[in-house]
Amino acid sequence: MFSDLEIGVFIDELEEKIQVINDGLLALERDEGNPDIIQEIFRAAHTIKGSSGIMGYQGMASLTHEMENLFDKIRHGEIHVTSVMVNVLFEALDTLKALKDEVTGDGPAVDTSSVVGKIKAFVEGGGQAQHNETPEASQATTPVNEVAPDRGWIEIGDVEENVIREAELRGYQCFRVAIDIDRDCQMKNVRAFLVFETLQQNGEILKSEPPVEEIQDGKYDVGFQVVLITKEDADRIKNLMITISEVADADVQPVVLQQVESYVEKAVVKEAVGTVPVVQENGIAKQQESSEKKAVKTVRVDVTKLDNLMNLVGELVIDRTRLNRFAEIFESRFGSDDLVESINEISNHLGQVTGDLQEQIMKARMLPVAQLFNRFPRMVRDTAQKLNKEIDFVVEGKETELDRNVIEVIGDPLIHLIRNSIDHGIETPEERLAAGKPAMGTLLLKASYAESHIVITVQDDGRGIDANKIRNKAVEMDFVDRETADRMSDREALQLIFRAGLSTKNNAVSDLSGRGVGMDVVNTAIEQINGIVEMDTRLGAGTTITIRLPLTLAIIRALMITLGKQVYAFPLTNVSETIRITDQDVRRIRNSEVIVVRDRILPLARLGRMFNCADCAEDSKMFVVILGSGDKRIAVVVDKLMGEQEIVIKSLGDYLGQVHGLSGACILGDGKVALIVDVRGLVKDLGAEEAAYAAG
Repeated sequence: MFSDLEIGVFIDELEEKIQVINDGLLALERDEGNPDIIQEIFRAAHTIKGSSGIMGYQGMASLTHEMENLFDKIRHGEIHVTSVMVNVLFEALDTLKALKDEVTGDGPAVDTSSVVGKIKAFVEGGGQAQHNETPEASQATTPVNEVAPDRGWIEIGDVEENVIREAELRGYQCFRVAIDIDRDCQMKNVRAFLVFETLQQNGEILKSEPPVEEIQDGKYDVGFQVVLITKEDADRIKNLMITISEVADADVQPVVLQQVESYVEKAVVKEAVGTVPVVQENGIAKQQESSEKKAVKTVRVDVTKLDNLMNLVGELVIDRTRLNRFAEIFESRFGSDDLVESINEISNHLGQVTGDLQEQIMKARMLPVAQLFNRFPRMVRDTAQKLNKEIDFVVEGKETELDRNVIEVIGDPLIHLIRNSIDHGIETPEERLAAGKPAMGTLLLKASYAESHIVITVQDDGRGIDANKIRNKAVEMDFVDRETADRMSDREALQLIFRAGLSTKNNAVSDLSGRGVGMDVVNTAIEQINGIVEMDTRLGAGTTITIRLPLTLAIIRALMITLGKQVYAFPLTNVSETIRITDQDVRRIRNSEVIVVRDRILPLARLGRMFNCADCAEDSKMFVVILGSGDKRIAVVVDKLMGEQEIVIKSLGDYLGQVHGLSGACILGDGKVALIVDVRGLVKDLGAEEAAYAAG
């Protein structure tokens, strides 16, 4: 049985290789003969086959074995890629995903026989290969490194020598291990897997001969060699080897290195020529030159731990501010002396370290949006095929980083926007040619930074959105009356598409769109994370949807205000402007207070009364904050404006639960708690009044 940790590592690698195959198949459709793409898919299938075989997932191993066979023939020119073949391979990829869900317990048992049969049909009928040759016969033409009885030992290069010396300093030993396999062994690759698995459980394989891929394919004669770094002794390693079935013999010899002076001299020379450290790939050490990519060392951390670290950093920030105040008080009382200078120095250094720590933890929470964007090329391909449309899907800015919590929220909205562009926006090839456009439409998905926000754009060159059609549909569905609809500008009319239930489909319900649940869900999801959705469209030229998001949900910029002695925060993304008014500027409509800002009637809310503030100022001159969410605006009266500030959002907790009008809290530098106003809730409640004023 394998541990949960080992299964977790297997699943992580499986997901990575599935994505490699997915991207490769999409690229293969555009460039059928690219050998690099074919080789990449072959290697990914080969890796899955090997690891799933070791783990005992035979369905997955047999499926990827057939995929590997097919791509082996493709890369040798025996079979040519066709669109039908790519469709079958995508079916195989979907089956792999289902098998992964079966392993994790998230899905039912999967039958692979159908898709395996389809792939076998390509393999058996697609070329001039001899399908009756035995593995031994096929290997006769493959050059391998034979381990002879009077074997020549595997060589230790300079790079391996450096690694071995570092390992010896940490108490490890290094051995050359030669393994002889029975000549009658029928499953040489399985024996090799068992040997490698056993060795890696007891150490680290530094090098092998032949190369590891050939060994795992069974492409060796009677044996192979490895260089092993371990804390076990030679007898223990030998006993482990000979207990494996069909291992005829094992020879374990210690590695004896040159003198230290020689090693140091070589290290200096290697540094001078610009080489970089050794990296591990498939259990074998490889040297990378400075022109190649450097190894990226990562460790998987539960995001809850990062959240806890962020909370602890928040506590540090509070204590840092208190220390600053203490230093100021101390200096004012006792003047400037050595002790005061020391306290100031400590305070400044603590502030710098705390700021750097906060920044690094924030970076640790960030992920490239590639993790999200990589889902969409396959979806676009399948949807376009289903609708008989030709679409060039362009993805830009995949390296842009975003808080993982934000990535989780925007996935479904982006799916809907992309499907809308394909279904509603981009025309069929015949319609595009008749309109003087290229037969193939273009769909752009782009991520970029803009100041303290990330901007995600979904843009198509399709038919655009007809504002008159939206007006008529809104009147038909009783969202607005005809007179109000006619007074609306095109921009205001287009905002109606974000109303719940509004659909431009004429009773046509598909599995893509048209259920009357769409853009309102997108808008709501984005607003929940303090984002903004904007639309720009030109009839006949296309539509651009722009989503502006905060880089993180943990820290936001806010406008700080006071009501009496209590401090409140408005998320800055919801603040349009601040103004000052007098009692004469306040009017009444239907017993409700309103003000007029740039010819627009806005409901006026006195926040002090809403939150039962007993000591709020009652002044003839009032500070007013104009808040907005979507196309709705309201005006809120506050006591004082304190300015902008970055705040760390904290939940009100299970004890308080959901408090009407509040969405959270934050701790200020002096240790006091500021409450974050639920702007979306306020605008939703009072924005309906604004619409009624406009209609009236």
